Amino acid sequence: MDAKELAKYGIINPKNVYHNLSVPQLVEHALARGEGKLSATGALTVLTGKYTGRSPKDKFIVDTPTVHDSIAWGSVNVPITREKFDKIREKLVAYLQNRDVFVFDGFAGADPACTKKFRIINEMASQNLFIHQLLIRPTAEELANYGDPDFTILAAPGFKCIPEIDGVNSEAAIMIDYEQKLVVIAGSQYSGEIKKSVFSVMNYLMPQEGVLPMHCSANMDPETHETAVFFGLSGTGKTTLSADPNRKLIGDDEHGWSDHGIFNFEGGCYAKCIGLKKENEPEIYNAIRFGSLVENVVMNDAGEYDFDDDSLTENTRVGYPVDFIDNAEIPGVGGIPKVVIFLTADAFGVLPPISRLDENAAMYHFVTGFTSKLAGTERGVTEPQPTFSTLFGEPFMPMDPSVYANMLGEKIEKYNTKVYLVNTGWSGGPYGVGSRMKLKYTRAMITAALNGTFDNVEYKHDEIFNLDVPQSCPNVPDEIMNPRDTWADKAAYDEQAKKLAKMFQENFAKKYPNMPKNIVEAGPKA
Repeated sequence: MDAKELAKYGIINPKNVYHNLSVPQLVEHALARGEGKLSATGALTVLTGKYTGRSPKDKFIVDTPTVHDSIAWGSVNVPITREKFDKIREKLVAYLQNRDVFVFDGFAGADPACTKKFRIINEMASQNLFIHQLLIRPTAEELANYGDPDFTILAAPGFKCIPEIDGVNSEAAIMIDYEQKLVVIAGSQYSGEIKKSVFSVMNYLMPQEGVLPMHCSANMDPETHETAVFFGLSGTGKTTLSADPNRKLIGDDEHGWSDHGIFNFEGGCYAKCIGLKKENEPEIYNAIRFGSLVENVVMNDAGEYDFDDDSLTENTRVGYPVDFIDNAEIPGVGGIPKVVIFLTADAFGVLPPISRLDENAAMYHFVTGFTSKLAGTERGVTEPQPTFSTLFGEPFMPMDPSVYANMLGEKIEKYNTKVYLVNTGWSGGPYGVGSRMKLKYTRAMITAALNGTFDNVEYKHDEIFNLDVPQSCPNVPDEIMNPRDTWADKAAYDEQAKKLAKMFQENFAKKYPNMPKNIVEAGPKA
């Protein structure tokens, strides 16, 4: 990779071109350029400025004839014209002239049959370090024979759009051109935009190859290779719960489900740091070391972190290679899932901590994707808000939800996969009154789901939410299992539960008016 190669993208006369530098080299460049500081543990620590989370209102897809009919256009997948895209791209590459450019050539998709090549071109060494650690890193031989990428991402936080001239909503723009196989990220230093752009691309490409892309984490039993996947939006516990010391971690966020099994799209993890404690999450805590990129965690002059300090954002993050987790499965490939877990963080405090779902209920809750957006995950979200995110990953799913939902339904039926809905949110009252479900209880319930304990316990049917709730679980107090029992004011619980059930119904009727009756009837009953 040299200046001549970059000219293909319109980047003329870069100051220096740094191609697939090692981790120490990237850290050295980032420090010399003043992009961040080292912590006491050796992690590179950066502040991302005003953008401390994804900016969904600044995301666009280029609307071209070849992709128009395959995109689910709306408030999530917002079109932008080729003309506007090209003008912003031209300005961005002009901005990169006479500047250092950092290039990473890597892979997405641990299954060789599904691997895609991604070229990431960064203005910042720290962001290049991030994506170096988050994607699958090529061997020297693979790099020598890399050839042309399947997709390219240009990321320049220092280039700011002018909304009234560029036709976008702010100084930031995250734009995907599926036809030109190009992503442009302007104005935002939040590294998650790069990661999720790769995910959005894979979510468009994989279904065309018969592979279900999923916003989930995955792990497996080290002896039997029995595999489980965990669906859930940011903050629901995907990373935490999949990093189980008793199981092999396949990946923490993005996977594909093919006829061969589960495979990780990535080669790294991107974990939240807020409230991080070694005794609760030792795998993540110990991964914060040299080679990791930490975003927006407050650090004192001695380089020590205050993980409880949310003065910059609650969406504090660390990115690290998956092999920083001692029990990581390398490469990230597992078998056909025996158990699927839907994770939700219910701020109303009314959903059971775990429920068993039949096939119809599984489809209902997969399509519905209920959770609460947690503070800081997106710009402007300062406290938990109830949200319905189709497929537990609507912001990253460019195609019609039915494409992904039908694929999941077919796989659950074909492989007789068990499905559970797990609430990692509040108990004993809503957010501000009740308390967050204890991690040790959630872990115990998931362990019971994975080892078959729930196959032989008593169940109670929750009439409001139309769910089957196990009445006992090893290492969990029985009174925790039924949320109404944890509320001091039972009438207040009933009111909140009916309120949320009505929200489920209204959302489903609005978004999915043509859904089959058997799936509609599997939902809550207000």
